[in-house]
This record gives sequence, structure tokens and C-alpha cells, in this order.
Amino acid sequence: MNVKICGLTTAQSVGLAVDAGARYLGFVFFEKSPRFVNVANATTLCQMIPAGVVKVALTVNASDAELDAIIEKVPLDTLQLHGQESPTRVAEVRARYGLPVMKAVGVADADDLMMLDDYAVVADQILVDAKPPQNAILPGGNGLAFDWRLIANRSWPVPWMLAGGLTVDNVAEAIRLTGATQVDVSSGVESAPGVKDPDLIKAFIAAAG
Repeated sequence: MNVKICGLTTAQSVGLAVDAGARYLGFVFFEKSPRFVNVANATTLCQMIPAGVVKVALTVNASDAELDAIIEKVPLDTLQLHGQESPTRVAEVRARYGLPVMKAVGVADADDLMMLDDYAVVADQILVDAKPPQNAILPGGNGLAFDWRLIANRSWPVPWMLAGGLTVDNVAEAIRLTGATQVDVSSGVESAPGVKDPDLIKAFIAAAG
């Protein structure tokens, strides 16, 4: 099981996630998020991460100039697009930077599943997340889940990752219902918004198996 711990902001939490066995570490470049990190801090944190752990930059509707500023400094492995980027934009970003692109897609009901198929054609991975509530400030990290039965044993031409409201208490059931082999958590391992809890990180990775 590959686990992604997203929204890391401190050297301590990065070290704990690595030691606990996280496969992906996510850094949020979205200023409205309580998990926001700037380019300088993200560069320092990513330089700590050993080879084999995937360093992911989460951006939201970022312009080329914004992406240029991140990629020029931060040693990244993957770009995560978590806004309303179109399939065309995903393909553009992938071609421009030569990095794998993970596209987050919000799901609330069966009508949203078609978008997963559209993005699976242009992205290297898809992140199946809960759709944020209307007028939400954050596109993700809201601690909300969706009905996992909607994607039970679905597959796409690219790898996919399950996100949205996952916690120590429900991740095993989410994996059982969906057949996910990769899971993403942010708020589910926090003691307060943006504050990662060492014990929850370890317990979540253990529960995910």
C-alpha cells in the first residue's frame, strides 16, 4: 500500500512521515491553505527527503509563471494539479515541465465519474478526492469523504490514489470497498488545521497496511 502524507510544513513531520514508511510526501503551494509552504521552505524540506520517496507539489490553478518559480528551486518528482485545470491544461503542464502530473478530481455522485475517465487519458495518475462543498475556500483537505462504493473496483489506464476524509479509523474500510492500492491523507493526521500529529501519521500508515 502506497501512502501519501500531504500538507507537510515542518522538518519534524517530514522526518516522521519518511520513517513511518510514507511513499509520497505532499507540499501545498496554495496560500489560502493552513498547510501552505513557500518556495524557500519547501526547498529546504525536500532536500531532506531520501531517494525513493516521491516529492509532490500541490498547486491550484497555477499559472506557468507560478509553476516556473516552484520548479526552478524545489527538487520535485511530481506535480499535483488540484484546481479546475482542464484536460488540455493538464497535458500542457505535463509537456512543459517533463514531470509526472497527478490530477485531483472531486467526486460527489455518479455524474462525476466521467471526469475521471477524461483526466486518465492525459495525466500520469489521478487522485480521486471528495468534491469540496460549494463556496469552500479549499479544493481539498476539508476532511470530507464521498461514497466509496461509487468507485468500487474501478480501474483506469493510469494509477490512481484515493483521498477525501480518510482517517486511522476508516482507511482500512475505504481500501476494502474501493480496491485502492494508494491512499492520500492530510487533515486526517492532524491535531489542528495544518498541524501534523506524529502518532496519527504512524497509526494511519499502519492501518493502511
